[in-house]
Amino acid sequence: MSRPVRVIVLNADEEAGPQLRALLLGIPGVKIVAEVDEPALLARALAQFPAEVLLLHLDPNPAATMEIVAPLIAGQKDQLATIGMTEDRSAELVVRAMRAGMREFLWKPFPPEQLTDILHRLGLEAPTIRQQAGRLIPIVGVCGGMGATTIATNLAVELAQLPGAGGDDKLKTAIVDLDFRFGQVAMFLDVQPTYTIAELCDTPEHIEPRMIERVMVRHPSGVHVLAIPNDMEQAQRISAGQCAGVLAALLEYYDFVVVDGPVRLDPTARAVFDMADVYLVVLQLLVPPVRNTDRLLRELARGGYNMEQIRLVCNRCGREAGYLAPTDVETTLGRPLTWSLPDDWKTASTAVNVGSPLLESAPKSRLRAALQQIALAMAGRGEAQPEPEKVSAAETKRRKLLPFLSS
Repeated sequence: MSRPVRVIVLNADEEAGPQLRALLLGIPGVKIVAEVDEPALLARALAQFPAEVLLLHLDPNPAATMEIVAPLIAGQKDQLATIGMTEDRSAELVVRAMRAGMREFLWKPFPPEQLTDILHRLGLEAPTIRQQAGRLIPIVGVCGGMGATTIATNLAVELAQLPGAGGDDKLKTAIVDLDFRFGQVAMFLDVQPTYTIAELCDTPEHIEPRMIERVMVRHPSGVHVLAIPNDMEQAQRISAGQCAGVLAALLEYYDFVVVDGPVRLDPTARAVFDMADVYLVVLQLLVPPVRNTDRLLRELARGGYNMEQIRLVCNRCGREAGYLAPTDVETTLGRPLTWSLPDDWKTASTAVNVGSPLLESAPKSRLRAALQQIALAMAGRGEAQPEPEKVSAAETKRRKLLPFLSS
């Protein structure tokens, strides 16, 4: 398939959530665009999120759930393929579901490959599949000061420099600031937004290209910026569903949507991680960020998210960056550091202070070269990665710190 099969999930069984999420996100070419935990909220999700498949987990109350969703299935049967799953083997339930327009029905337990085959077949049959799909890349800093905003803004800028599939136009790239309290993406790029994400959240189910063009701020580099709300009162009114709806609309318009955040593991973060194609976790060679990274990875694994989509980015990796060696950190976390960025504080801080991306302020710096490599990898143009520099801290100091990482 040339683009993901987008799935809306209805699941009112909280205990089944992680297992169902892991099952879906483990299927190549499948993306969850929305998770709904109450049947009464399904109509809004159907209006808000483009999708090819609706997956209904009917338990724990199959008859009551079907009573609510049957009219919705009937109304969407020409645009959306519906799959039902339940432990209830009542013939009456199945007949009602099929009459409403449900395409497939699964009785639990079932082999995972059965759902895989159904999703791929229904996705291929769906009439709305395009040739290309936007990719969502959240950048998550595990502590304050990790450099996540620097990485997010410059990665978006570098992606916007790459040629598109046709070789003529550049990749359409957006960056979204999800730190609604203290986000600084607009400041890092020295843009003055007239509109913010709050305007798009007013009607997330009816976001048209014209609205996106009006709200987004175009930076001279070509990247489009979606800034945080003007005040915290506006930010508090934005729900996880509204935020996910905005991101879904942007993915229909842009080749890449880079997200600075989320900054906490809340419902908004879970919605973003559902939709993400790959997420970059930013840490440094210090005990607090390594411990937070380990905690985040454990929580994501417990929630059923696809751990293969995670990439660890070690920022400020240099001789004076800290006491921990990259190999020790990899052993502690049980996974490799995918990319290591050089310790070039002066270059990075100068770029921040003047509100200019490295493309403009330090085009030949090692830091920019490393970020270019990440952009190329994200765009599938190459897998070359900068080698991490050797950490020269005393081995005894490193060993003394190691026990704290797993405590």
